[in-house]
Amino acid sequence: MHVIIAPDCFTGTLTATQAAEALAAGWRRRAPDDLLTLVPLSDGGPGFLDVLTANVPGESSIVTTTDPRGRAVPAALHITTDEGGRRTAWVESAQAIGLHLLEVPERDPGVTTTWGLGELLAAALDQGVDRVVVGLGGSATNDAGAGMLAALGAGPREALAGGGAGLIAVREADLAGLAATRERFAGVELVAATDVASPLLGLQGASAVFAAQKGADPEQSQLLEGALGHFVDQVRRVLPAGTDLLSGRERRLDREPGAGAAGGVGYALMLLGARRASGVEMVLDAVGMDGLVAAADLVVTGEGRLDWQSLQGKVVAGVAELAQRHATPAIAVAGQVLIGRRESMALGLSGTYAVAEREEDVERAMADSVGTLRSRTERIAATWSPRR
Repeated sequence: MHVIIAPDCFTGTLTATQAAEALAAGWRRRAPDDLLTLVPLSDGGPGFLDVLTANVPGESSIVTTTDPRGRAVPAALHITTDEGGRRTAWVESAQAIGLHLLEVPERDPGVTTTWGLGELLAAALDQGVDRVVVGLGGSATNDAGAGMLAALGAGPREALAGGGAGLIAVREADLAGLAATRERFAGVELVAATDVASPLLGLQGASAVFAAQKGADPEQSQLLEGALGHFVDQVRRVLPAGTDLLSGRERRLDREPGAGAAGGVGYALMLLGARRASGVEMVLDAVGMDGLVAAADLVVTGEGRLDWQSLQGKVVAGVAELAQRHATPAIAVAGQVLIGRRESMALGLSGTYAVAEREEDVERAMADSVGTLRSRTERIAATWSPRR
């Protein structure tokens, strides 16, 4: 039996590679004769660059940037050249602005900034590339990419890089360099590889949906919504988005799918001319997943928390859709499973399995993430690869 093991990271506990190895170790305990192919994945968030550097030949370099609290951190650029000679810089935003870079008491989307991502993009431009692909996800920020824009020259650091809450005080004059910043990317294809399709504002936007997991309480989330809305108003005065050709109305970049990715970095990238692409689809293509799934008997995917967000743009959804296309059974193993049988079947999954089946099991599972994932997978293998 040929089994593809293709998980995302288990956020906060295991990288995608560590998760794949733990799943494989558990499977081998029960079914040692099965052929296992490990394919760690990412949807644009943490691990995006690790997957790409392992599967797409190129040159990687380390640059020094700053984390969401302004401290120096290393980050990587991966430069590839296609058959036509086009040079692409691959960037993982989480390496500069990731939630994992902060201790829990440091997490505050009112003050965390995307300045470091701007430094990373500037380093990519210095490489003289034709395309820049930015993987978005797992951020600690909620500043609509204002800090990133400031680092690229859009306006003063003190006005734009103090975090999401400070954007309530932004004025037109603080964005005087925005048009020139956009010009820096003229002739460069800019791609925002996102794991979500959320707009910037509203009930499905960055502040309402994602600020809480970055440390915000409900009151702060509302304040951030207002601050980002004010920022958008100022941007529209300085850099009109143009007219939608179909409706004849002003194009609202803040309402575009993916604008809310990474706390609004998607919006800022769109201001610079970026187009949105599915992060997981880019990764699946890079690792040749289509051919792997077509030749497999079973696909095992997974992530830390299988919930409603997993249904759209995440690794599990991408893998399940691909497996369904090839009529290959796919199952998901997650730290917690918070969707029902109907949702998982609609996604194309033949089964979902939780490591922590009860709320009281969560702490124990996180304390020994490798051991509990390995043990759970061993039991799952008994169902899907029974001994003869």
